[in-house]
Amino acid sequence: MTRLRSPLPGLGFPYRAGTTPVGVEPAPSRRRLGADFDTDWARRPSARLARAAMVEGLMRPAVAALAAPRRRGMDRLDQLEGPVLFAANHHSHLDTPVLITSIPVRFRRELVVGAAADYFFGNHLTGALSALTIGAIPIERTKVGRRSADLAAALIDEGHSMLLYPEGGRSPDGWGQPFRGGAAYLASRCSVPVIPVHIEGTGAILPKGRSRPRPTSTTVTFGSPLAPDEGERSARFATRLEVAVAQLADEATSDWYGARRRAHAGATPSLHGPETGAWRRVWALGDRSTRRRRTRRSWPEL
Repeated sequence: MTRLRSPLPGLGFPYRAGTTPVGVEPAPSRRRLGADFDTDWARRPSARLARAAMVEGLMRPAVAALAAPRRRGMDRLDQLEGPVLFAANHHSHLDTPVLITSIPVRFRRELVVGAAADYFFGNHLTGALSALTIGAIPIERTKVGRRSADLAAALIDEGHSMLLYPEGGRSPDGWGQPFRGGAAYLASRCSVPVIPVHIEGTGAILPKGRSRPRPTSTTVTFGSPLAPDEGERSARFATRLEVAVAQLADEATSDWYGARRRAHAGATPSLHGPETGAWRRVWALGDRSTRRRRTRRSWPEL
């Protein structure tokens, strides 16, 4: 008989779990946080009903009061049915509530949100709240992790649409960051279209590092669906997605015709801002970083 050794001298079973016998392969450790956080319960009917009530009863009025979003490009989604991927730029924690309340209801019913596993699922409380209130699932943002990718792909195959932020995190200074390949990889793997989305103004309401929101107006612009070309690598498709979102940013801050002309000429302004000092980057944002909503509505647009 193989003798089991206590992990601590003088303190054995039942105070501590027994060790694995010699010659037996240890069972894989079961982590419960981060990428391994269980969110299956949050997609059960009772949880989905509670989430819908929170979105319509709490989230929508709060978004209307804080952000008063103008929604553009909705007609570009008219012929689409789920599942689809929504790929958006990311400036603020307010982005997700604004987008959830802006995405058409036929996608919203089955929507899940890819959230940073290390940030939103670092402890049980924030993980449970994120899964319940916004339908979040853990996504590893530093790499395309197998567990995250398999979970996302399985949900898409089941008919869920997904909201992802290809930048991997909020903007530190109001300008965009390079897109990573997660959304592009999932689109190729699951053969679903990607809807580029640009959200403007949330960085002025609640930027990274601020705890108190400052109400102003926002604009959500939906683009035309994109799909990877035959044999196209994820990195190249991610670059195309970034360019598409940059074109929507140009459209939101100027006009459709001018933005299309610049896109045709390859002169669309980059999401990344000027390659210069920090103060010049802040100055180059102009009114985008300082504007306030000048008029107050008597009744928020719900």
